[in-house]
Amino acid sequence: MNKRFWLTNVLLETGFSYNDNGINGTNTDIYNLLIEGGKIIDIQKGKLEKIDTEAIDAKGLLALPSFVDKHIHLDKGFYGGPWTASTPFISVFERIKEEEEFLPKFLDFTTERAESLLELITMSGVTHARVQCNVDPIIGLKNVERVRAALESYKDKLTYELVAFPQHGLLRSNSVPLMKEAMKNGVNLVGGLDPATIDNDIEASLNAMMDIAIEYNSDVDIHLHDGGKLGMYTIKRLTELVEEAKWQGRVTISHAYCMGDSTLKEVEDIAERLSELNISIATTVPINIQAPPIPLLYKKGVKVHVINDNINDHWSPFGTGDLLQRASRMAERFDWIDEYSLTRALGFITDGKVPLDSQGKQAWPKVGDEANIVLLEASCSAEAIARRSKRNAVMFKGKILLGNF
Repeated sequence: MNKRFWLTNVLLETGFSYNDNGINGTNTDIYNLLIEGGKIIDIQKGKLEKIDTEAIDAKGLLALPSFVDKHIHLDKGFYGGPWTASTPFISVFERIKEEEEFLPKFLDFTTERAESLLELITMSGVTHARVQCNVDPIIGLKNVERVRAALESYKDKLTYELVAFPQHGLLRSNSVPLMKEAMKNGVNLVGGLDPATIDNDIEASLNAMMDIAIEYNSDVDIHLHDGGKLGMYTIKRLTELVEEAKWQGRVTISHAYCMGDSTLKEVEDIAERLSELNISIATTVPINIQAPPIPLLYKKGVKVHVINDNINDHWSPFGTGDLLQRASRMAERFDWIDEYSLTRALGFITDGKVPLDSQGKQAWPKVGDEANIVLLEASCSAEAIARRSKRNAVMFKGKILLGNF
């Protein structure tokens, strides 16, 4: 990754175009990026007069920042093995019972199938993943060990962080000691799951989760499926604990279905607290149940991540691993059909990085940025989102993972 080369003839966004109704397009131009040591060390416009090092011609493809998957499961999937559909969904408890039966049998395949999923997402443009990994009394830390082995085999293709996820309930399955053991063994984040319906004690469950996070100075990612007032109350109590612990900017609430079946006024009020505490939301933008109202959250300054979650496992047979497709679905779901809104949708899968800021000024790439780049057949990011454009190349720290120029 210390290789020095020019990436020439790269299409970059330079600003918005306007008419009487406001933004009506995106301006672009051809640039050349000098890459060395995995970083962009120079950016020059137009034709290079003299090239004193290797050059790779991008042939006018659009460059966008690579993708960040802030929530994906690699440890319980069918993908990479024989096709298997899911059984009909009855309840989360029934799914947990299923896991208790098959998890030990899956251990022989866990690393191999995790690698298959990693191949899938990296080839579509992901260069960083937050990986949720079961920690439970059935398999202890064995899933963590096997998933980490897969991730280490892909360390030249992406960076990662591991979440210790108490899928069978932090309190319900007496997993607090196992969670602490996972943190001692290098897991990065503390997970949580439905304090009300799974652990049957909101206060005790949230406090146990936050206590582990504080003890190990760790960020938090809680899976919250509980709907309506129950879920909203759980979020409210979590915000209070976050403020008390001074854990601002260190907590993510995944799924948050309750925001989709609450009134906009209720969501608006809680969104203001989330924004104040820099608590983020991660969502797949589901189409079979109510999704959090992303436009409202975005307007209130809440950071939202659009994620893959699970791909062809016992929870769901669906999923392509393509975050660009997910962002496109988000834009379609919330009627973000104008040029500006489509350009903002990209930031939901790049951890906030977009080529142009809200004023239309160039924000990416900059000299000093890591050379984590996706090259696509598109005229601009708005088109890439709307048309789910083909990825011709993916670059991670200057290394070309997928190349078809």
